[in-house]
Amino acid sequence: MRRLRVLCRRLFSLLRGEELDRSLDDELDFHLQMEIANNIRLGMNPPEARSAALRRFGGVTQIKEIYRETRGLPVMETLWQDLRFGWRTLRRNPAFSIVAMICLTLGIGANAAVFSWMEGILLRPFPLVTHQERLMAVAGFNRGAPGHTAVSWPDFQDLKKNCTLCDAFIVDRITGTTLSIGERAERSPASVVSANYFDALGVRPILGRGFQPDEDFGRNAHPVTVISYQMWQERFHGDPAIIGKTQMLNGMPHTIVGVAPAGFHGTFVGWAMQFWVPVSMQEMFDPGGYKLEDRGAQWIEGFVRLKPGVAPQQAQAEISAIAQRLEASYPATNRGRGIRLYPLWQTPFNNAGTLLPTLGIMLFVAVFVLVIACANVSNLLLVKAIGRRHEMTVRLAIGSGRLRLVRQLLTEGLILSALSAAGGFALAYWCRNLFVFLLPPRGGVAMFLPGDIDWRVLALSAGVCLISTLLFALAPAMQASQIDLASAMKAESAGVVGGGRRKLVRPVLVMVQVALSFVLLVGAGLLIESLRAIQNTSPGFSTSGVLATSIDFTAAGYKEPRVKVFEDELIYRLQRLAGVESAAFARVSPFTNRTYSSAPIAVEGYVTPPDQQLTADYNEVGPGYLATMGIPLLSGREFTRADNETAPAAAVINDFMATLYWRGKDPVGQRFQVKGRGVQVIGVAKISKYRNLTEAPRPFFYIPMRQSAMGPNLQVRTSLGPETIAKELVREIHSLDPNLAPGEVITMQEQVDRTTAVQRAAVAMLAVFGGLALVLASIGLYGVMSNTVSQSTRELGLRMALGAETSDLLGRVMSQGLALTGCGIVLGMAAALASTRLITGLLYQVSPRDPLPFAIASASLVIASSAACFIPAWRAARTDPVRALRDC
Repeated sequence: MRRLRVLCRRLFSLLRGEELDRSLDDELDFHLQMEIANNIRLGMNPPEARSAALRRFGGVTQIKEIYRETRGLPVMETLWQDLRFGWRTLRRNPAFSIVAMICLTLGIGANAAVFSWMEGILLRPFPLVTHQERLMAVAGFNRGAPGHTAVSWPDFQDLKKNCTLCDAFIVDRITGTTLSIGERAERSPASVVSANYFDALGVRPILGRGFQPDEDFGRNAHPVTVISYQMWQERFHGDPAIIGKTQMLNGMPHTIVGVAPAGFHGTFVGWAMQFWVPVSMQEMFDPGGYKLEDRGAQWIEGFVRLKPGVAPQQAQAEISAIAQRLEASYPATNRGRGIRLYPLWQTPFNNAGTLLPTLGIMLFVAVFVLVIACANVSNLLLVKAIGRRHEMTVRLAIGSGRLRLVRQLLTEGLILSALSAAGGFALAYWCRNLFVFLLPPRGGVAMFLPGDIDWRVLALSAGVCLISTLLFALAPAMQASQIDLASAMKAESAGVVGGGRRKLVRPVLVMVQVALSFVLLVGAGLLIESLRAIQNTSPGFSTSGVLATSIDFTAAGYKEPRVKVFEDELIYRLQRLAGVESAAFARVSPFTNRTYSSAPIAVEGYVTPPDQQLTADYNEVGPGYLATMGIPLLSGREFTRADNETAPAAAVINDFMATLYWRGKDPVGQRFQVKGRGVQVIGVAKISKYRNLTEAPRPFFYIPMRQSAMGPNLQVRTSLGPETIAKELVREIHSLDPNLAPGEVITMQEQVDRTTAVQRAAVAMLAVFGGLALVLASIGLYGVMSNTVSQSTRELGLRMALGAETSDLLGRVMSQGLALTGCGIVLGMAAALASTRLITGLLYQVSPRDPLPFAIASASLVIASSAACFIPAWRAARTDPVRALRDC
């Protein structure tokens, strides 16, 4: 308690410092005057009396200092003095302060922006959801096959019943519907979710309720929905009586039972969900029939929430054991299958896993830019410290400690860093939603990828601020404090090539800047080469002259027989239009977000390993699909209108599947089984790409759409442009049904380009950061060379007086700057060879050691360095020797 009282009094004295100083002055003056008066009474004259009183009284100033140290907190007072002095110093040099703060603001802001993207997209991507650190994504996999698969509803239910280390299993399957019909259909993203969805996530609707347990069961038995806050505001104008009203969703009226809170956008990274329906409505929103009782229907995408204290490895071990028991109990559907848990930032079925490599590279690059900015500011501070050498010398001479000088200079750096951090936070806040602009809309729906600047991002950014302060301020502070008092009294002038060990710091910082800039430029070059290789890859179908769109029959209430009639009539009408060669429907259009159907297969004569199960993706397509898409038919035939529900089951396989399973035999006429049903091969098509340009070859087959599910996607081979065909489509569709409208009409080339959006985003960001690093490195080199020339006036004058030519001085200064650049490039090459392996996952048919990006980066840095060195070199070459010798 005594120490606490003393501390409180010391803190209180800091607030009353001036008042206490006046009181101390008055008291000391009173005692001094009393002593003087007493000496006068003893017979001294006033001057003698005052001198004697002062001798007897002791040093008044020392007494005051002792009192101040006793009553206050010297550390706080010294810090306050340093802050005030540092602020005045920065105000006296506005140009230096502004340049330094701009460099640091860009560095700190870039890091804070990337932190916000990683927080909002990868680490805690679901606002308002509680305990996200315990959530993990669930996905299946097939042994011997790459990638992941979905999970069936019966398997998911068995996991839920038998897992003891997880306290919640949550289903979230992305879907959507057309909510408005007119000249163009508007798609609205949605989710099919388990009944415990909102309760398990800790999200409570602001109006109404979530879903009830019995709404997990039944076949389209519970047409209810919870709508988003955005949908409530925009479509229903915030109607407070919205609960109980109905909304047509996929052709069926759904009762609105709840409104989600503002800020909750669902649990799918990339899109903001507009409504949610229970699992019992699966057949209505997920094509392919009723799947709640089919263990072979893999459609579930979901999450588990671990119990407190459970490690992911423990939960994975338990779930793997359950998956093995399911494999033994249900070999027909589960042979060769397992189940895997993923952290949220690796979720395979949404954009988190896709964007992880790009965001990782952005973080790596942002740190590089910060280091470059800090090196730049260090150079500025070193130049500034040379101008303050006299000040530092005087302070050391009168007794100031070197640690005191270092602390003062570090405080000035902290002020710079704090101001820059404020600007960096503002920049990061402005850029928090910028990432989505690098990715185009998909299927007519704009992506939703907001950054999240929460206390974690602020704390991490504050830590970056402190680290950056040490990075850019410590070296100049140490250099400035290491002054030799004897030498400091003599005049110094540094030569262009001389200067001692103290002069090595600035060139080293420049080399670091050049090296890091080289790494960023090489990375950008490699990604550009990779993107060009991707874009030059043939998808295996025509990208020019083919347009793609979709028609949402389900939202309009169409049933399968009516869809077939409508599609036949529309195809007939389109093919009669001038400029249209052919048209065909399919369930899935290549390179879209919709997933292909997948099924276990068995090929006659092909022996499957006992612990694996053959699976293949397939697409349901209409007559003339291969010809419309420009996919070459290598043998056999493609589907016609005769391949309907009454005809034998038929399939067209790709040549990779033919080579893999029939091993050189002609597969046409052969049979294989799909889900236990025999199918005859009637044709072999050339392999193409199905999801993206970088995917590995895979077995794939097509089946007639008339023998399976209806397809909403329309492909048209035409010489007309998208705008023209869109008008014709609207006219023809409205002539058949005025309540239908096509979705977005785009070329297949544009559809293919959208799949390279992640690579293009990485290239754009790396190019921006690389250009910024190049500018910062050039500024740093210019500053070093300019200051070197300024300090070399006497040497340059002597050289001119001794007969040196202008070209000699120009070449001397230029060669020194280019030598620094060359050393930096050498260091950068070594660093790039080691670090470019980090972007191997984003490279396609490009080696991380491709010499072309290395050569271009070297040339760019040499050109930028030459430009940065030319102005100081030109100034050095125009030195007047007479004036230089006289002034020095």
